[in-house]
Amino acid sequence: MAKRVTGPEIEKLIQLLAKVPGLGPRSARRAALHLIKKKDQLLGPLSHAMGEAHDKVKICSCCGNVDTIDPCSVCTDVQRDSSVIIVVEDVSDLWALERATAMNTAYHVLGGTLSPLDGIGPDDLNIKGLIERVAKGGVREIIIAVNATVEGQTTAHYITDHLAGLDVKITRLAHGVPVGGELDYLDEGTLSAALRARTAI
Repeated sequence: MAKRVTGPEIEKLIQLLAKVPGLGPRSARRAALHLIKKKDQLLGPLSHAMGEAHDKVKICSCCGNVDTIDPCSVCTDVQRDSSVIIVVEDVSDLWALERATAMNTAYHVLGGTLSPLDGIGPDDLNIKGLIERVAKGGVREIIIAVNATVEGQTTAHYITDHLAGLDVKITRLAHGVPVGGELDYLDEGTLSAALRARTAI
């Protein structure tokens, strides 16, 4: 049995950090040690920021984004084209698309994808909220921007079927060759998708 070399408070910090995606036990120990060494510059401000986030962060009742206001900053931005909604799996996808600054539209966060094997059905996701938003009117296009996985495709088909009776255009992200990509390094699925989604030049 390994001897304990730190107090329970530090052990708890390491255990909690290890639960953060991308951090395993070893990385969590390094991160904890760095925070402790920079106690005044990092640990204190981080603790304060996390406390504020815990108290103030909310999930937007309209789109499912996270913010400190409800409706969120995206939903209340009058400069956005609210007639176009990009549907994403998670908030991280919303943030990624915002960083790309490709479109200035509204969003809808599903909170995951349909996965019968994992027991995730339509009622576990924010699909009903999307259908209600479209049914209210004023939405001309839904862009389905889910991952190109089996679960993602299943979710996309489910959404498409349930929006079929409503007057809205449904599109999806193109899948294929990335900018700067070399054909020799791409897998067969990506190449097939690129050929199917070919466009005129």
